[in-house]
Amino acid sequence: MAQPRLLSGIQPTGNLHLGNYLGAIRNWVNLQAGHDCYLFMADLHAVTVPHDPALLAHNVRKVAATYIACGIDPQVSTIFVQSHLPAHSELAWLFNCITPLNWLERMIQFKEKAVKQGENVSVGLQNYPVLQAADILLYEPDFVPVGEDQKQHLELTRDIAHRFNHLFGEKSPKGSDQPLLKVPEPLIQKAGARVMSLSDGSKKMSKSDPSELSRIDLTDSPELLQKKIKKCRTDPQRGLEFDNPDRPECHNLLTLYMLLSGQAKDTVAADCADLGWGQFKPLLTETLIEHLSPIRVQYEALMADTDYLDGVLRQGRDRANTVASLTLERVKNAMGFMKPL
Repeated sequence: MAQPRLLSGIQPTGNLHLGNYLGAIRNWVNLQAGHDCYLFMADLHAVTVPHDPALLAHNVRKVAATYIACGIDPQVSTIFVQSHLPAHSELAWLFNCITPLNWLERMIQFKEKAVKQGENVSVGLQNYPVLQAADILLYEPDFVPVGEDQKQHLELTRDIAHRFNHLFGEKSPKGSDQPLLKVPEPLIQKAGARVMSLSDGSKKMSKSDPSELSRIDLTDSPELLQKKIKKCRTDPQRGLEFDNPDRPECHNLLTLYMLLSGQAKDTVAADCADLGWGQFKPLLTETLIEHLSPIRVQYEALMADTDYLDGVLRQGRDRANTVASLTLERVKNAMGFMKPL
């Protein structure tokens, strides 16, 4: 029996951080044994905001190397670059032609990013969710891992799939009971799904934060990890506790320690209840170094072997294209396009 298929991706913008790892990549590592995983570098999404062309390709390799260093097995999971498969852009255009404009105008993330960009906001940024729908529906996944901030985008993907199926036939041309496009389900991993900033426990850890001290990058040296934890924001209270809304930084740092040490929440709460920050920060630093150092060492070895990395991406492209090309052909046939002569 075929394994359930899972699809996800990350934009190649800057270094991947602890939030990317605990909220996504580590879950993929755990899921790949029982799922057919398609994991990509979303470089087409990365250019919806101003970017440095000199860094884009390098950042793609950095993300690919990080995936593998964290435990994604390229012989088991399909790792590929979004822009290497033209089917993504082509299907996005076809979806643009059936997606009502008001669906996009209500997207919360677009509104938030548009305010930041002002007059420089692009049509691509508004169409971002349509391209994301194409990314997903091309591979007919059963599940899409999403954080709370991406749930609206997945709902739009599901709406587009339902609309397409309604417009162009509920049944496939082959006469099977399957709809033209499979409607995927969200897979939400609650533990560690939101890792917060080291400088503000009320905000999510982000690659776009101008302060490097706000995040833990997966490739940080032990010295830099020590510096970041030493300088991270805390409160003046002694004794550490989870789930106090008045102490968001305390909850965040305890959660990081719990997830990286592999201990139960109750155990961490009991062990840290009487600790001061001067006692807890070295404990957290030691745990971070122990967990992340093997990832950093493997990452550096992979980045030094670009031939191997490029081979992984070629293999991933070919595997992904086998699935994507069939979906795109089915969509175009349903819409009435003439077949290539």
